[in-house]
Amino acid sequence: METTLNAKAPGGPQEAAPRHTGMILAIVLVSYFMIVLDNSIIFTGLPQIQASMDLSPTAMAWVQNAYTLVFGGLLLLGARAGDLLGRQRVFVVGLVVFGFASFLVGTAQNEAWIISARAFQGIGAAIVAPASLSLITALFPAGPERSRAIAAYGTTAGLGASLGLVAGGALAGWLSWRAGFFINVPIAILMIIASWKFLPAFPASLGRFDLAGAITSTLGMGALVYGVINVAEQGWAAPLTVGSIVLGTLILAIFVINEWRARQPIMPLRLFRSRERSGAAIARLLFAGTMIGFFFFTTQFFQGVYGWTPLQAGLGFLPMTVLQFGSSLFVSRLIRRFGNAPLLAVGLALVLLGMVWISQLSADTSFLAGVAGPLLIIGLGQGLAFGPLTAAGIAGAKPEDAGAASGLVNTAHQLGSTLGVALLTSIAAGASTLEGRVVDAYAGGSVMLAIALAAVLVLILPAELVHRNRTVAAENLLPNRTPQNMNGDLH
Repeated sequence: METTLNAKAPGGPQEAAPRHTGMILAIVLVSYFMIVLDNSIIFTGLPQIQASMDLSPTAMAWVQNAYTLVFGGLLLLGARAGDLLGRQRVFVVGLVVFGFASFLVGTAQNEAWIISARAFQGIGAAIVAPASLSLITALFPAGPERSRAIAAYGTTAGLGASLGLVAGGALAGWLSWRAGFFINVPIAILMIIASWKFLPAFPASLGRFDLAGAITSTLGMGALVYGVINVAEQGWAAPLTVGSIVLGTLILAIFVINEWRARQPIMPLRLFRSRERSGAAIARLLFAGTMIGFFFFTTQFFQGVYGWTPLQAGLGFLPMTVLQFGSSLFVSRLIRRFGNAPLLAVGLALVLLGMVWISQLSADTSFLAGVAGPLLIIGLGQGLAFGPLTAAGIAGAKPEDAGAASGLVNTAHQLGSTLGVALLTSIAAGASTLEGRVVDAYAGGSVMLAIALAAVLVLILPAELVHRNRTVAAENLLPNRTPQNMNGDLH
């Protein structure tokens, strides 16, 4: 079933005036940072939330999972809405929803209130996240300018998760866990005003809205995410877990069949014809799952084994965050010199090295002796990997598929985050001590990272080499080309 939308004209922004590219990038990055931040800021504040509302362990888990469930379930719908209804308009609507939902979370007084508000936040995040990346694809021309913007976007994805723990711990220790959500309100308001002023207006695109695809993708991913979340609470064999995963899989199979037949699908299957984009989706799912699980378990280790406060636990990640930010500043320059895929492979290899190292941790190991080194290596690897991983996820996507490609990137990230926590929690469940659970989770994360690295080496790297060789061969056929000019181009 497809619903035709009335549209003024297909194409790009209505305005042809010179764009304020610096301000546009700032709006996109700040908005996306706010979304990613809320995926991890909750971790260090959970003990305060539990105490203030007398939450059960299950309810406390749903304070995080409600956000993840709705975010993951609605991402493809949010991405397609941006393509058809106009990216600026949809982006602003997402900011309004997210800002208001953040206020509701900050004022929550009981279990039902905070869980519902977190789910409402997930709706806003599912709109803003894909719209932000598709805005970069649409407004920054291919070449060094877009490469720098995508590198900054990838850095934001990594820093948001890391800084969320630092900010969450600091705000929970100095003020209250509520401050981490109240701060979103003025930021969202400023971004809404700036978006209306600086983002060019995109007309609604002429096309059909894939209603069947929207329904099946949302229900299928929602059921799948719910089943994966339930693993952490009841295990893989629980009827609710099995039933949800089976139901989600069946609905997603119907979704794929619908996308194959739809004229203008919500998720064009042609996106997966690219080995580079397919490999990036696999690698991002596993990478994001490993890192969110790493933060989840390391925070528990800091507070449960070292006896640190939430503030100390948050600050424990600061060296990693600083190095991650510092290394990310050189990413676009390194991509121009060495290529996207080689840099991605090196970044993931460093993260894997750090994860293997920290898996040797024990309760008797001091922070400086056994944690600081791995954190620095992981931070360096993240800084090098996130930008290239994002670029590979949207490589070669046509303008009309910008929203769908960015939706695929964010869907892989969000589903990976959900899968990572659930899977690593299941792996760690057999250990009798917190120390043992954390070490087992690190070992599981190492395996996931190894598979992600293999996907890069087998799928992304060969595809990039083929594309580069074709580009060089084509350029050699053009007249008036000098070696110097050719070296200055971005493949």
